[in-house]
Amino acid sequence: MNKRDYYEILGVSKTATDQEIKSAFRKLAKQYHPDVCKEANAEEKFKEVQEAYAVLSDPNKRKQYDQFGHQAFQGGASGGFNGAGFDFSDFDFSDIFGDIFGGGFGFNFGGGRNTRSRATKGRDQIMGMDLSFEEAVFGTTKTIKIDLMDNCNECDGKGGKGEETCDRCNGRGVIEEQQRTILGAFISKTTCPKCNGSGNSYKDICNKCRGKGKIKVTKEYDVKVPAGVDTGNQLRMSGKGETGTNGGPNGDLYIEFTVESHELYKRDEEDIYLEVPITITEAILGAKKEVPTLYGNINLVIPAGSQNGDKHRLRGKGIDSSTTRRKGDMYIILNVVIPTKLNKEQKKLLEQLQKTELDNSDEFKKYNKYLKNNK
Repeated sequence: MNKRDYYEILGVSKTATDQEIKSAFRKLAKQYHPDVCKEANAEEKFKEVQEAYAVLSDPNKRKQYDQFGHQAFQGGASGGFNGAGFDFSDFDFSDIFGDIFGGGFGFNFGGGRNTRSRATKGRDQIMGMDLSFEEAVFGTTKTIKIDLMDNCNECDGKGGKGEETCDRCNGRGVIEEQQRTILGAFISKTTCPKCNGSGNSYKDICNKCRGKGKIKVTKEYDVKVPAGVDTGNQLRMSGKGETGTNGGPNGDLYIEFTVESHELYKRDEEDIYLEVPITITEAILGAKKEVPTLYGNINLVIPAGSQNGDKHRLRGKGIDSSTTRRKGDMYIILNVVIPTKLNKEQKKLLEQLQKTELDNSDEFKKYNKYLKNNK
């Protein structure tokens, strides 16, 4: 029976990187695992995917396969998963299956290697922080409090006193159970519940942490918020997350910002927009208008004949970027406010103005031309 091409099985090209091959295997192994997939031939596909990955993830075996194809492994053991012609008993699938399915699926075909739990980085934490508009623009320093799992100070994170080799896992840190399925014999590996994977147990269990080695503590940090942050931006505080396991490094703490909106200013990345109200006479005759900016008031010259929606640019009056050296600009948008109530004198002046020719602009001429043509 002809065997399918290993690259075809994983759905990758012959130039695929190791990471692409591993990613494809993870996806397919999760899709066709017999405990997950209910398709009739799921176990055969799962077995086929394992075999392809075992070859293509090994640089030497992949080189042989690229050169000679399946013939490179003919003449070896036959039957079962070893039917490709070489022994898979030392190929450890436990790590990748553990990533996909969790500890209960930490398979290691044929016995494989057993090691105590590795040093593991502590979990990262994320915390929200609210900022006023001004705090986000100019930066600030804020003190936060966060509850984290940290090493117990009574037992220095060990879980007890009187260290000895764990009699449950014999110092390996994992418990092994042999399982037989239609795919063959597998070794299921789970973290030892007695020593939590350390391989050691203690004569006297710590009362404060109850042998876990970790307790919840409240930590206080001063957070220096850089100028220019915006909603959704995150600040990483290295090593300020939860403590690691088995000597692993601490996780990181991420501060995610939410910036309050401003009563006047509108923000677009590093640029600021401000709508400035002006009267009809200021628009027609022109004026000098005092305008508030982030850095103090300025006098803006409004030219005669200004229109509603006209835009004026103030260079460098925006926000300093928190990631680049760019400084934004400020844009002034004119809003010609039409009065809704007039006194007698104002109304009389406007009626006199109405008698003058104000409709001689190109816009009125174009409009009036179409009115005449439609009569």
